[in-house]
Amino acid sequence: MLENRTKITHDAAIVDEAITSRRSVRAFLPDMVDDDTIRAILAVAARAPSGTNMQPWRVYVTKGEVKKRITDAILNSGIRAEKAEWDEYRYYPDQFFEPYLTRRRANGFGLYSVLGIGRREVDRMRAQHDRNFVFFDAPVGMIFTVDRRLNKGSWIDYGMFLQNIMVAARGRGLHTCPQAAFAPYHKQIRPVLNIPDEEIVVCGMALGHEDTSKPENEFRTDRAPLEEWVTFAP
Repeated sequence: MLENRTKITHDAAIVDEAITSRRSVRAFLPDMVDDDTIRAILAVAARAPSGTNMQPWRVYVTKGEVKKRITDAILNSGIRAEKAEWDEYRYYPDQFFEPYLTRRRANGFGLYSVLGIGRREVDRMRAQHDRNFVFFDAPVGMIFTVDRRLNKGSWIDYGMFLQNIMVAARGRGLHTCPQAAFAPYHKQIRPVLNIPDEEIVVCGMALGHEDTSKPENEFRTDRAPLEEWVTFAP
């Protein structure tokens, strides 16, 4: 019995560390991630649950020249992020409200603070946001799509799949950054990857080794205490 409890504690610590050490890394080293590792991460992530095992995910893995073509297509489009049209789906509400407004502002101000970007330095804020489109210099950039004929339940399933990728990456000493910023640029991305019209671009994700020398990777987000969002029913 004691041996079994020790194993459970050990296994829980490994899983918890993979989850809690996951964060959005915004500066990567150029060190390449080999295809076998990427395949292993995606294969284990695909064990995510999905309604009636539909497995609604589709992934486009890019590196090198193809990844650069995505970057160039977006940055040369002339469409600023604040003007980009979320015409496939809307990630954020039209009007933010509490407590989400405060959390959003704390996230943005916190990141800009470690980068030394002032609240009125709009050009520097835009430049930082544009780093999304180089996948924060990660050697691997993934684009995720879902069939537009599927319903909201499949999007819930998709979130679990994405989380699995990020946790599996941590188990291999890698980091990620999930990026909704790619979704409004699906018209620029589609011809590069030959994405069919029936697929909606859900998001992108950077994958690679963290550059620990960069200040943006010092930023840590908070989490609300359980008392704010958990109810134990009597």
